[in-house]
Amino acid sequence: MTERSLQEPTLLLLTALADAPRHGYALIEEVAAISGGRVRLRAGTLYGALDRLLGQGVVRVEREEVVEGRLRRTYALTDAGYTLLAAEADRLRTTAHEAVRRIGLARPGAVARPAQAERAREG
Repeated sequence: MTERSLQEPTLLLLTALADAPRHGYALIEEVAAISGGRVRLRAGTLYGALDRLLGQGVVRVEREEVVEGRLRRTYALTDAGYTLLAAEADRLRTTAHEAVRRIGLARPGAVARPAQAERAREG
């Protein structure tokens, strides 16, 4: 993987796999839960992403089983996947911390600052 940041669907997939292996439908549901319903992966998008992540060595097939006549694959993170997710989480944490520092939300009373600026412009 390169040093650039992950796209949100990829980040959410890796996050969904971080605590337990999951099959496709469970991944779709977990991504929706993690994102608060903002991201709903379609099957084609999911399996395309999983194929890409398998090729990159960050996800592996944990097991395969036949359920109701259909093959079900359960996916898990590899060590490289955990490393990639941890690096991305650290990058996001650092960026978020700096954003909060710069807008002053770390100080008491600073939350009202944007509203105060708006009232001053309306003046």
